Amino acid sequence: MSNEPRPPLHLSEALASFDALWSPRIVERVNDYDVRIAKVEGEHIWHAHDDTDEFFLVLDGELHISLREPAGERTVLLPKGAVFTVPRGTEHKPAAPSGAAILMFEPSGTLSVGDRHDEVPGHVDETTGHALGV
Repeated sequence: MSNEPRPPLHLSEALASFDALWSPRIVERVNDYDVRIAKVEGEHIWHAHDDTDEFFLVLDGELHISLREPAGERTVLLPKGAVFTVPRGTEHKPAAPSGAAILMFEPSGTLSVGDRHDEVPGHVDETTGHALGV
């Protein structure tokens, strides 16, 4: 990858370039991390990331993240503009009943299905992120 800076990218244009749900697009790389965007609707699957936290920023809509924690199960509601980090090892299930657009920041190569790599839902066409424009 070149060390030349890329031109600025408008997230609204990037989001308009694809329709696939739960299949992230990589909009930028920062050191060894991907900045990914995704359109989501309905429910994802329960999963955990044993080696990394997972950062979410809601760009549009509302995201629900159900968490299974030692104290029990709870759901965090994230409206547009909200950020939330799921701690490593925490089983979670994102959902967007009315649809949402999200930005995630995570180590390159991180699977969007975490430890459930053998349970990829049929509607998910990529778990580590497509290059934008693919």
